[in-house]
Amino acid sequence: MSGSLRDHFEQSGYVARFRIMGESHMFFYRREFDRLEQEAGKQASQTGLMNLHHRHPWIWELVTHSNITDMVATLRGPDLLLLGTHFFCKQADFSEHFVAWHQDVTYWGLEPPKALTVWLAIDDADVENGCMRVIPGSHRGRLLPHGTAETSGNLLSVNQEIPRHLVEESRAVDLPLKSGWASIHDGLAIHGSNPNRSSRRRCGLTIRFTTPDVRQVSDVPGMGRWRPILVHGQDRYGHFELSAPPVAGAGGICSAMAPGRSADSVEMIPGVDFSVCS
Repeated sequence: MSGSLRDHFEQSGYVARFRIMGESHMFFYRREFDRLEQEAGKQASQTGLMNLHHRHPWIWELVTHSNITDMVATLRGPDLLLLGTHFFCKQADFSEHFVAWHQDVTYWGLEPPKALTVWLAIDDADVENGCMRVIPGSHRGRLLPHGTAETSGNLLSVNQEIPRHLVEESRAVDLPLKSGWASIHDGLAIHGSNPNRSSRRRCGLTIRFTTPDVRQVSDVPGMGRWRPILVHGQDRYGHFELSAPPVAGAGGICSAMAPGRSADSVEMIPGVDFSVCS
């Protein structure tokens, strides 16, 4: 199973969906996000909630769930650094907001530009409310130039966008997810999402990983240096100044409530499910 999954990821640049936990277990985390959103406000909660795993134990618990770190280790090897986390929340009240076509690693300052993102659905994400879309195989190309988005409403941090003539949009694949499920995409994969045309919120948590052999050679705009945490395996390189885990382990609600990994499933291509074995 792990070999076929890696082969598919190397070929397509994404894993369409895999299960982290069931709806009844995910209810706890969605309730915690609802509280966070109420404190921060809807406007700020769209893209302003970054790297809060350093401050909120429930976020740390969620992003270090073994179903996430084990899956990323299957794709990238046993040694993993958690680079950062970022909520992307499309409110139904702001229906023109979208995410332009882009590649994640463009402004991350990594050399080589090797990273991947887990996109975890806090709410159900579907075509109507603007689920993520990806161009299969686009990660096998080069890092493309990014300009300024031509259309207002882009949620990306510096309003970046790959020029439309460089994107084969006709090949785009939608990645709908139920709450508690996640997708994974390579840091070079071209992806984006359409506006939320529904009456429902669409919130997802992006979880960024790299491996210890990578270096940071330039600052991230508006953020500076990454504060990575070793979450799996070992760091044999020492290229980053690592942060300590914010809590001792990832126990608590997620480890106590979440179903075992052997009960989960992963979908690599639409319509085909593969069992995930521990």
